[in-house]
Amino acid sequence: MSDDSLKERAIALLAKADIHLDGPAPTDIHVHDSRLYARVFAHGSLGLGEAYMEGWWDAEDLPGFFTRILAAQLDRDLKTLDTLIAHLKARFVNLQRGEHAFEIGKAHYDLGNDLFKAMLGKRLVYSCGYWAEADNVDDAQEAKLDLVCRKLKLKPGMRVLDIGCGWGEALKFAAERYGVEGVGVTVSQEQAEFARELCAGLPVEIRLQDYHDVDETFDAIYSIGMFEHVGGKNYRSYFEMVRRCLKPDGLSVLHTIGSNGAPAQPDPWIEKYIFPNSMIPAASQVASALEDLFVVEDWHNFGPDYDRTLMAWTANFDAAWPQLSANYDETFRRMWHFYLATSAAVFRSRRDQLWQLTLSPDGVPGGYRVPR
Repeated sequence: MSDDSLKERAIALLAKADIHLDGPAPTDIHVHDSRLYARVFAHGSLGLGEAYMEGWWDAEDLPGFFTRILAAQLDRDLKTLDTLIAHLKARFVNLQRGEHAFEIGKAHYDLGNDLFKAMLGKRLVYSCGYWAEADNVDDAQEAKLDLVCRKLKLKPGMRVLDIGCGWGEALKFAAERYGVEGVGVTVSQEQAEFARELCAGLPVEIRLQDYHDVDETFDAIYSIGMFEHVGGKNYRSYFEMVRRCLKPDGLSVLHTIGSNGAPAQPDPWIEKYIFPNSMIPAASQVASALEDLFVVEDWHNFGPDYDRTLMAWTANFDAAWPQLSANYDETFRRMWHFYLATSAAVFRSRRDQLWQLTLSPDGVPGGYRVPR
C-alpha cells in the first residue's frame, strides 16, 4: 500500500475520534515524517510510541489526543503482531516469579531517584492520590496514605506488612501517624536503600525480597500500586500469601489499577519501554482469586483521581526538566511524556479504574464501616 493510501486510511480512522491531520485543535495530530503511517499500521501502539520518541509527530494536548483515541476505541482497530506476542507471553509465560520478579525493579524503579523525586512531589509515592478534599498532589498523596491507614484500622503497637513498599513513604507515614511497626518488601535495590534511610529511627524494616518468601504473621497487610506487577498466574498465590501471614482478626487493603472489562492484554509499547512483565487485573480475575480466602468488606473505585495525579506528575516533570536534562536526553523526555499522557487518557476515558479493596479473612463481626 502506498504512502498516500496509508495516509488516507489514517485520516479516515482519526476522523472517527474527531482528530484531524494538521488541524487547529490542541488534540489534532501534526505529522513530521510520512513514514509514520506505515509504521503505525504495521506495529500499532509500539510503532506510534517509538515514532513519537523519535519526533515523527506531535499533538499539543497529548493526553486529550489519546483520550479521544481510546474513547473512539481506535486502538482496537490497530491490533498487530506485536500486540499478539505481548498477549501470548502474558498468557503462557509466568513473567513475575523467580528471577523475573526483580526485572521491573531494575528496568523502571531503579531509573534514578532524582527523576522520581522531581516528578512525584513532597513524598515519593508512585500511585494514585486521593483527591476527594485535596487541591494539590502532595495533599492528595497524604490523604491516600491516611485513607489506607484508616481502612486498616491501625492502632499503636500493631505490626504491618507493606508488599511492594516503594521508597518507604507509606510505612513512614503509618509509623509516625499511627504508631505501628512494619516490614516493607521491594524488588528495587534503589528503593530499598532510599527507604532504609527515610525510615531510619523508626520501627521499620526494609527488605529486598520477593513477597512470596514472606512467612510470618502481621496485624495488617497492604499493597499500594504493586499488584499490577503480580501477573495473572500469581493472583491466587498473592492472596494465599496474604491470608497465610494475616492474623485472623486482621485487615488487608489492596490498592491497584484494574479493568472492569475482560482480562487486559499488555500494551507492547508499555511492556517494552516502561513496565516489563506487568499486567492490569480484571475484576473477574481478582474476584476468582479471592474465593474462599477473604470476605470483600469494601471495593472502592476512584479511578478519575489518577488522571489528576498523572497530570500533576507531568507538570512537576516539566518544571524539573532543566535540571533533569543533565542526566536524561530528549528521547527520554518524549518517552516519559508519551507514558504519562497515555496513562492519563486511560483513566480519563474510564478504560481503566483505580480500586482499593478492603479484605478480612472471615468477615468483620457485626460488619465493616467503610472510611472514605
